[in-house]
Amino acid sequence: MANKLYPDAKAALDGLLFDGMTIMSGGFGLCGIPEKLIAALRDAGVKGLTVISNNAGVDGFGLGQLLETRQIAKMISSYVGENKEFERQYLAGELQLEFNPQGTLAERIRAGGAGIPGFYTKTGVGTLVAEGKEHKDFATASGTETYILETGLVADVSIVKAWKADPYGNLIFRKTSRNFNPMMATAGKVTVVEVEELVPTGTFDPDHIHTPGVFVQRLFVGRDYEKRIEQRTVRPKNHIKF
Repeated sequence: MANKLYPDAKAALDGLLFDGMTIMSGGFGLCGIPEKLIAALRDAGVKGLTVISNNAGVDGFGLGQLLETRQIAKMISSYVGENKEFERQYLAGELQLEFNPQGTLAERIRAGGAGIPGFYTKTGVGTLVAEGKEHKDFATASGTETYILETGLVADVSIVKAWKADPYGNLIFRKTSRNFNPMMATAGKVTVVEVEELVPTGTFDPDHIHTPGVFVQRLFVGRDYEKRIEQRTVRPKNHIKF
């Protein structure tokens, strides 16, 4: 087995980065995002990036850091409503956006990882999402219906956050972090993983592995995660009166 373990995020990305590259970045909101790898991308100064991610982080955290440093040229996303700098750049024509319904984005990534160049879906027909895309009518149980062609997505590098891994790169994700991380791990030409806990080979029951190590090329253990909450909603003290 080739050594997949690296000491930190900077070392794990060494030799992989170049201006104008495409990066997939896992996570859902701020849950399960590769915090250390995003910071390492910021510090590397690589620019002109196309980033495929469910969202663009928030101002000052997650992918929001790469927007502040103007390293992202284009986002392929499904939800961008938590970032004022994203809004400013997009409305000013400084940032390209390829907007996707969330399920379509997930399937485009899954398709790319499975070697599927395109697929047809009803989602988005008759909306701005369908503009410029091939339309095709299919006979269905309820009659003839129109679908649009969506293409699979792949990246030069996928950056992924896992909960646990073994030295082979077998991964287990925790809860909401499974929404995009596992499929992105399959769709990168190179997949770099940051993990909270490294366990000995043989620890995992094979049936419990979410992503097999064959999809992982580089791996490191991260420390001191912030794990911010994107929207904190709590009741005021003494809100309930009896």
